[in-house]
Amino acid sequence: MKKVERINIIMRYINNRAHFTISEIMQEFNISRSTAIRDIREIEAMGMPLVAEVGRDGGYFVMNNSVLPTVRFTDNEIKALFIAFMATRNLQLPYLKSRHSLAEKLLGLISQNQQDDLVLLNQILLFEGTNPHNPDLLDLSDLPHPMLEQFIQTLLVDRYLVVSVEEEREIKSYPIYLMRLYREKSSWQIEGFDLEEEKRRIIPVDNLTDVKPYPEKKRISKKKIVEQLSTQEEAINLVLELGPKAIAQFKKYHPLKITISYTNPYQTTAILKTFIDVLHSDELAEITNWLLFLGGDIKIREMPKEIVEVLKERMVGLGNK
Repeated sequence: MKKVERINIIMRYINNRAHFTISEIMQEFNISRSTAIRDIREIEAMGMPLVAEVGRDGGYFVMNNSVLPTVRFTDNEIKALFIAFMATRNLQLPYLKSRHSLAEKLLGLISQNQQDDLVLLNQILLFEGTNPHNPDLLDLSDLPHPMLEQFIQTLLVDRYLVVSVEEEREIKSYPIYLMRLYREKSSWQIEGFDLEEEKRRIIPVDNLTDVKPYPEKKRISKKKIVEQLSTQEEAINLVLELGPKAIAQFKKYHPLKITISYTNPYQTTAILKTFIDVLHSDELAEITNWLLFLGGDIKIREMPKEIVEVLKERMVGLGNK
């Protein structure tokens, strides 16, 4: 790591802590004591108001109500930020309305030569969803689902929510404890614990019509939610052994909640264990398609009969074509 990069990172490290010592800096950044002391002195010379504490347990802390010195970016950091901005185009991510202003501020911090490099990168780098004949033309709208930012703003305040969704032309409401918000197969999904049915529930953001906090008097404790989920996760009903070809397919795509454990040091064999909700028709269809995607390099140890029946139907259908 170059000195300027290390000092930038050390400044952030220091500013995020109430107290630090030279030994902690040495261990965190794998540098000698003399190098750590020189870096601290240089950071002080740049204007960071550090206060030294003497004594056996002495160290340093940042003076209260202080302002950090101007951030300095390396050439590689600037390119990384710019490429990250480019890669988010056409992904319908939240808060992208601010991306243009962020890019303008970034350009204002860098030299003309660095700006020229970014212009060149913008001309030659193409990401999924970009028209190669006109890089500024996108195949889809860049705007996220209108409810996505509202949903994020609400969950930052409270994870106990009532979400209203449109299902089969009807509006249904579900009280949930939010576990995670994730993007899979180009769409956003809400994973939550249904507080009434006491089970895990996946809700597409595209179907979201409203979100609001759930009344406190009806809430289940987080401890009980964890216990319920732990019990449900123990009810494994799908166990597969994967060979090298199936592992390669797994790496290309797999549902977020499914993981594998390698069974040899060369990572050419693995075992997959998970729970499939066979009563949920959407999940049943999705997992069946995915198992076919994995190919024939799998051995079935355990599988719900519902999945077996669907697989047989699919295989018969393929055979008739």
